[in-house]
Amino acid sequence: MEETALGLRRVDLGLLSLAVFRGVLDDPVVAALARCVRLGERIVECDDDSPRLGRKYAEAYARFVSSLVEAEDGCLSAHVRNVVLDDENAYLRQLGAGGDVPAELEAAAARELETLGMLANLTSDELLAPVGADDERELLPRFANEPIDLAAAYAERVRNIGRTGWGMYARYNVFRVDRDQIVPVRYPDPQRLEDLVDYERQRQVILDNTRALLRGLPAANILLTGDAGTGKSSTVKAVANALAPEGLRILEVRKEQLRDIPAILDQLTRNPLKFVIFIDDLSFSTDDDNFAALKAILEGSVSAKSDNVVIYATSNRRHLVRERFSDRDGDEVHQNDTIQEVVSLSDRFGIHLTFYKPDKRVYLDIVHKLAADAGIQMDNAELDLAAERFATRRGGRSARGARQFVDSLVASAKER
Repeated sequence: MEETALGLRRVDLGLLSLAVFRGVLDDPVVAALARCVRLGERIVECDDDSPRLGRKYAEAYARFVSSLVEAEDGCLSAHVRNVVLDDENAYLRQLGAGGDVPAELEAAAARELETLGMLANLTSDELLAPVGADDERELLPRFANEPIDLAAAYAERVRNIGRTGWGMYARYNVFRVDRDQIVPVRYPDPQRLEDLVDYERQRQVILDNTRALLRGLPAANILLTGDAGTGKSSTVKAVANALAPEGLRILEVRKEQLRDIPAILDQLTRNPLKFVIFIDDLSFSTDDDNFAALKAILEGSVSAKSDNVVIYATSNRRHLVRERFSDRDGDEVHQNDTIQEVVSLSDRFGIHLTFYKPDKRVYLDIVHKLAADAGIQMDNAELDLAAERFATRRGGRSARGARQFVDSLVASAKER
């Protein structure tokens, strides 16, 4: 019992002293466990076996186990490991930025990891020791746990920080902006490169440019234009998914959020990961305030430039701006300069790729590839005829139309 008291007291004092990893205490499971440890240490240390304190401890223990069971991990050591590895703190930020970490900060992080390692390795027997009566102990639930070397796991994360990142960036690959905050997309589009058909040249250009970004080499912003349904967005998402293990993350931004990009870049600049800011279906009217915001970003103004971020945008319009014939008239003295500014916005992207609507051969190639992947057993001539009829009803051939056609075949097969 004395050894248990000493262990709980060490963990309790260590948790109270957390500075670098203070944010870990905000986790519901860790917070519930910390309260349980504090009460248990008090009972054992003071030899206080009053019924009131015993009931309070039993409730604290049960609340902890309940929160652990509700967590995704289910195992205490696994949960603490994930919380610690995901914690964003000053120590990790300085490491990620490539700066020198002060010796005091390094030592504090090491001490706190030792405490958190002890916390992670607590067992049901150790936490139930403060419960005096055997019959009371039998009423309380046990929890799963496996021994873990938390310090070693953290050292591994630090070594690979350029590929894994920290916090939500370590757990998720796709993000969006919500009320000026970057938040993860928990169930992103699982698009894979293997699922894409044709447009190999465009796809390779995007892959090469993105890999240059990952290697720390100069990388260009890319504009993808072309007909609707040709696979522009799917290509960007597939590239992002394929390169996520190498340290790439994608942040989806809507047109009306363009003014937020400089502030977003301030958050991402010191992150060791590489980011693609993805703007889908981009177009402007001539009096759109977001036009100037994008222009400033692409020109690389002081507040909107980062070596670990590129912008990939898709549009069905070559020049991005909806221009009317009436816009070419008017009473502005230098009207031609205004027109040139409007139509040249797309030229501010370093790379411009065009996705043309597929001809019959390419369209049927896509259909055959998707049908084979879906396990569709159908005569080629019959498949071609049905695919062409589908395209005619939908107003033309496209990669998206090919996907929709094959999906309709899969649905029909399941209904039989």
